[in-house]
Amino acid sequence: MKFYKFMKSNYKLFLLVLVLAVASCSFTSNKIDANGDKDEVLLELITFVINKGHYNPKLIDKEFSENVFDNYLNAIDSRKRFFLAKDVEEFSAFRDKLDEEIKNHKLDFFKLTYGRLQERIAESRLFYQEILAKPFDFAKEENISTDYENMEYATSKADLKEHWRKQLKFSVLGNYYDLKKDEEKQQEKDENYTPKTDEELEKEAREATKNSYDEFYDLNDDLKRKDWFSVYINTIVEEFDPHTSYFAPRDKERFDIQMSGSLEGIGARLQKKMDNIKIIGIISGGPAWRNEQLEVGDLIQKVKQEDEEEAVSIIGMPLEDAVQLIKGPKGTKVTLTVKKVDGTIEDITLERDIVEIEETYAKSTTVKKENHTYGLINLPSFYFNMEDAKERNAASDIKEEIIRLKKENIEGLVIDLRNNGGGSLATVIEIAGMFIEQGPIVQVKSGNGNREILRDKNKEILWDGPLVILVNELSASASEILAAAMQDYERAIVIGSKQTYGKGTVQRVMDLNSFLRNSNLGDMGALKITMQKFYRINGGSTQLEGVKSDVVVPDRYSYIDVGEKDMNNPLPWDQIQPAKYEKWKGYSDFKETIAQSIKRMAESKQLRLIDESARWIKKQRDETTYALSYEAFKIDTEAREEQAKHFEKIDEYETNLSFKSLPYEVALMKTDSILTKKRERWHTSLSKDVYVEEAVNVLNDLYIHKKTSKMAGARP
Repeated sequence: MKFYKFMKSNYKLFLLVLVLAVASCSFTSNKIDANGDKDEVLLELITFVINKGHYNPKLIDKEFSENVFDNYLNAIDSRKRFFLAKDVEEFSAFRDKLDEEIKNHKLDFFKLTYGRLQERIAESRLFYQEILAKPFDFAKEENISTDYENMEYATSKADLKEHWRKQLKFSVLGNYYDLKKDEEKQQEKDENYTPKTDEELEKEAREATKNSYDEFYDLNDDLKRKDWFSVYINTIVEEFDPHTSYFAPRDKERFDIQMSGSLEGIGARLQKKMDNIKIIGIISGGPAWRNEQLEVGDLIQKVKQEDEEEAVSIIGMPLEDAVQLIKGPKGTKVTLTVKKVDGTIEDITLERDIVEIEETYAKSTTVKKENHTYGLINLPSFYFNMEDAKERNAASDIKEEIIRLKKENIEGLVIDLRNNGGGSLATVIEIAGMFIEQGPIVQVKSGNGNREILRDKNKEILWDGPLVILVNELSASASEILAAAMQDYERAIVIGSKQTYGKGTVQRVMDLNSFLRNSNLGDMGALKITMQKFYRINGGSTQLEGVKSDVVVPDRYSYIDVGEKDMNNPLPWDQIQPAKYEKWKGYSDFKETIAQSIKRMAESKQLRLIDESARWIKKQRDETTYALSYEAFKIDTEAREEQAKHFEKIDEYETNLSFKSLPYEVALMKTDSILTKKRERWHTSLSKDVYVEEAVNVLNDLYIHKKTSKMAGARP
C-alpha cells in the first residue's frame, strides 16, 4: 500500500537544486482569515499560494479533477488490496467534480474515501490472519501478477480475499526459499546436522510473513487522519509539478535538518516507491558506503535489529516508520534484507554511525598515466551553509583543491559530478567562472517571463588546461548547470550517460503561516513551490532533456527510469533567447578528441559487458508475472543468481592508472587511520573505473593536441 506520498518528496530533495532563489513574494500581503475547519483552511491556503506563486499554475478544471482522483486512489491503495470495484464506482461520482471541491475548499471526497479506507483496512486484517493460519501448497502451479496499475479492482470480497491469498503466498514462498537455502548451507557446514522438514520450514515462513503483517497493521493503527489528509493534499499539489509539495509541521522540521547536512543512521537516502523503500543515494563515509554492499536502486524489504530473531517486513510500511526501524544509536547493528537491482536477495548487516558532514565535501587526487600527471576532483554536491554564506562551501573548496593540484603540476583536470544531485546556485556560478575568463553561466526565467542572466564577472581563470566533466543519470540541477555551461563554451568534454537527470526548475520553501491572519489553528506547515526555470546560455532548458554527453557511455542505469522525464507532471522543455558568449579558444582539436573517445568506447569490452548487464537489469525489473510453485520459483531465482554471477566480471576490471593523495592529506593520514582507509578505498575504486580511465585518455589527447599545436606555432 502506498502510504504517505508526501514522504517521498522529502527524499527527492537530495535530487533538487537547493538554491536561495530570489522570487517575488508581493502576494504575501494578501492574508487569509483563519476561521473554520483547519483542513479546509489549509486547502484554501495552499491553492491560493500555488495560484499566486507557481511558475506555471495549472487550470483547476475537469481534467485536473480526474488526474487527482486517479492518483489519489493509487496513492492510498496502489496494490488494489483494500477497495472493491463498488467502492470505486461510488467514489467516481467525484471524479469530475474535485475541481469544484478544491475551489470551494470542500472535503467531501476525502471524508468519504478516508472513512471507507479505514473500514476496508479493518476487514483486510481478518483476511491475512485467516489465510496465514493454513499451510500453502507450493506444488500447485499458479502465477501472480504484480502489474497492479493495470489490474482491475476486486468485484467481491471473495475475489479480494483471493487477491490477498496470492500476495501472501508470494511473500511466504520467498521466505520459504530463503529458509531452504539456509538449511542447505547448514548441512554443508555440518554433516551431522539434522535438517528441518519442509512442513516445518513452510510453517516458519508463514510465521515470518504473519509477524511482518502484524507489525504493519500495528503501525497503521498509529496513523492519524491528518497523515492521510497530507497524502490527499500532496496529490493535489503534485499535479502542478513533481517538485511542488506540502510539508506538515513535522516534515518541515525534517526538511530543515536535511538542508543543514546533518545525517545519521546507515548513511543512505531513501524514497518510497509504490510499496517499496528504495535507496536513491549512498552518503560518502557512512556505514552503507563503508560496507560497499548497498547501491542506488536496491529495495529494502526487511529490517532486523541485532537483539531480534525475526526480521520485520517494511513492504507497504510508511517511509517514516521504516526509517525509524533502520535508524538507531551509534554502534548498534541492523540487518537489511535487500532486493538488489539485478533481482537477487541479500541480507546485509550494517553498524550504525553518525555520518560526518566532512565526507560530503569535495576531495581530490592525482592520477598517473605513463609519464603524465592529471588531477581529479570528486564533488558530491554543491553544498553551502544556509545560515552563513561566508562559511565553507563547494566553490571555496574546489578553488582550494585546484590550487593544490596545480602545485603537483597536473596537465589536465577531471571534475566528477556523477550522482551529484545539485546544490547552491551561487556556488555553481563561481565554480564555472574558474574555467573561463568571464561571461554568462546560466539563465533563470520566472513565471512572469522575466529573464535574468547570471554571469561570472571575475576575469581570473584559475584553470586553463584540459578539462573533462563526468556525469550520469543522477547528475541533477546545479550539476547540469556546470556541465551545460562548460559544454556550451566548448571548455570541457562531457563524458557519461546519454543524458543527465533533467531537472531544470527552482523551488522555494514558503511558510504557510505567514499568509494567515487572526489564526488560532496552530502550525500550518510549509509549501515547497516551483517558481523559476533554468536555461542554458545557448537558450535551451535543462528541463527533461538534461545535458547530453559528448561521449555517451553505458552504465547500470542506462535503461532504468530515473530521470525527471519519468516523473509525473514534469514541466515541459522549452527554450529562450540565447545569451551572448564566445566559445573557448584553448583547444585545437576539440571535436577530433571527442571522435577518438567515441571510437575507443565503442571498442571497449568492459562497456559492452556493462551495457549487457544494464539491459538484463531492465528486463528483470520489467517482469511482472511470477510463479507460485516452489520448483518454478526456485528455477527462476537460481537462474537470476547465476546470471548475476556472470556480471561479477565487471568488478574485476583494472586500469593502468595510479592514484595518490595530495601532500596535505598525506600529512593528515599520519594521525588519521580512518582517512587513510577512506582514500585507499576511493583510489581502489577509481583504479577499476572505466569512465575515469576514459576521462584520463581524453585529457591525454587534449594535452597532446595542445602541445603539438604550440610546437607548430598554432593558436594555444
